[in-house]
Amino acid sequence: MSFDSTDLVMIEIADGIATLTLNRPHARNALSSQLTRALRASMAAVERDPTVRVVILTGADPAFCAGLDLKELGSTGANLGPRPENGDSVVAQYPWDQMSKPVIGAINGVAVTGGFELALQCDFLIASERASFGDTHTRVGILPGWGLSVLLPQAVGVRRAVEMSLTGNFMHAEEALAFRLVNHVVAHDDLLATARRLAGDIAGNQVEAVRTLLASYRAIHRMTVGDGERHEREVGTAWSRRTFDPAVVAARRAAIMERGRAQT
Repeated sequence: MSFDSTDLVMIEIADGIATLTLNRPHARNALSSQLTRALRASMAAVERDPTVRVVILTGADPAFCAGLDLKELGSTGANLGPRPENGDSVVAQYPWDQMSKPVIGAINGVAVTGGFELALQCDFLIASERASFGDTHTRVGILPGWGLSVLLPQAVGVRRAVEMSLTGNFMHAEEALAFRLVNHVVAHDDLLATARRLAGDIAGNQVEAVRTLLASYRAIHRMTVGDGERHEREVGTAWSRRTFDPAVVAARRAAIMERGRAQT
């Protein structure tokens, strides 16, 4: 299965492996509300497909995902997304619904803020030498809602996570490997081949054993961090209702983008 290059998320399926590519390269794959909806729909499609055993998530060069589209965020704010209300489950608010299949992140360039959260939601990460990671929520004036304040300290330690989040400074590929944020760093041109090789190793195993063990890892994770994720959402929701103003984002947009470009 494949979709042509006009699709916001391209899907290629071969040998039991689905490769999903965020496809707004002109905007560095920034998360418009349309792209977020397309990603959720694409993840749901490969979850339903019985031929798919493993999923790879990547971006169209030069970026993995530059986070929320600041142009939309500074106008309507629609891509900030739904916030948990009336007892909505945390899982329902994730960038994609629960998956039974492993998701490998192939990080080909910058993964910033919401894009960083997409990466953190993957089961493990392979990074190009060109990859870098940044949490710029405080630069923009929004708070995380897809688990960053829980998942990032698990990956790199609390002190390093706090530094990244409060400064907004970027962590480049080799440093991300040293801090165990990513599993491997490879030459850019080898990224997808490496991800597909590891995906093939998974796809060749007994499928129910893979999914059951993965479900166990995820269930234990939820037992460990579930309260933290709920707290993050409560704080983020309260902040958005009390403080978020698209006009402020619009006024800061040029400086935010320039500072990001200077660090990548």
